[in-house]
Amino acid sequence: MWQQIIVGLIVAAAVLHFCTKYLPAAWRQRIVYFLTRRGFDQNKLARLFKTQSNCGDGCGSCGSCDTSAPAASSSSSSDSSTPHKRVIKLHVQR
Repeated sequence: MWQQIIVGLIVAAAVLHFCTKYLPAAWRQRIVYFLTRRGFDQNKLARLFKTQSNCGDGCGSCGSCDTSAPAASSSSSSDSSTPHKRVIKLHVQR
């Protein structure tokens, strides 16, 4: 009896890990929305399912996508004779 309960808990934990890591973002958002409507805390679920806003979303909450930044860089580029180069760092996960 205890073995079946322990195996059931391990399987439930594995399914939860799969859902939080490998499901597409749209599905994870729908799961968070569904569970939020059932009375769970949306902030904790969004953190668990990794559906919080980030810099790639273009939400504008951090101010990094502000329109004043390109205007400042264009005025500084006229002062120097060399164009500014932007470095893009790639993080490879294998």
